[in-house]
Amino acid sequence: MKLYFSFFVFLFFVASMNAQIDSRNNSISIPAVESPKDSSDSKSILPSKPIESPNTFKGLSTPKTTPQFNFPKKEFSMTGGEVFGNPGELYTKQLDKHIESTRLITPEEVEQRNGSRTDQFFGDFKSKSKFVNIAYRDHGAVDGDLIQVRVNDDVVVARVFLTNSFSGLKLDLKPGINKIDFVALNQGESGPNTAEFIVVDDTGNVVSSNQWNLATGVKATIILIKE
Repeated sequence: MKLYFSFFVFLFFVASMNAQIDSRNNSISIPAVESPKDSSDSKSILPSKPIESPNTFKGLSTPKTTPQFNFPKKEFSMTGGEVFGNPGELYTKQLDKHIESTRLITPEEVEQRNGSRTDQFFGDFKSKSKFVNIAYRDHGAVDGDLIQVRVNDDVVVARVFLTNSFSGLKLDLKPGINKIDFVALNQGESGPNTAEFIVVDDTGNVVSSNQWNLATGVKATIILIKE
């Protein structure tokens, strides 16, 4: 019995010694004390207000905007045709056309469009020259105007096609009256027979010059009197 008791005492003693050794080896954690200086230097700098990104507003995300391009606006036309800046412009144009088509045409405009139906006399001139040069051309569009030249009712040039360049003839003057007629043989393709003439004496002086707008068969006349 004593033997058993001695064995339990020995085990208790050994267990107590091991507990003391373990308690010595265990470290004790001591919390660090923050000094006033360290705490002031180590303050974290935080913004007083959250910084919002360019695409946020009051904490809410907003969609990103894309560049806007200003393309010219196309005006809408119900007719699909010409678009007028002023809605009354179309009506005004139609009204002007109606007025133009219904107004009375003056005699001057009739002559301008159709040519004079009355023979034209451009005057008589005295001259001591032996001859004169007579030139003529179409003063309007070259549209096929034809003339005939007569002197004292005799045909000296039966048919002349008028262009924008001068053409003509040399006429020897007879003593007394030399009547020169320019007869419109047609009216071309665009209206009256339009022509310009010039008469120059043997010294280079211009005796007469003029223009005409004639209907077919009408003539323009000039008289030269040789002294």
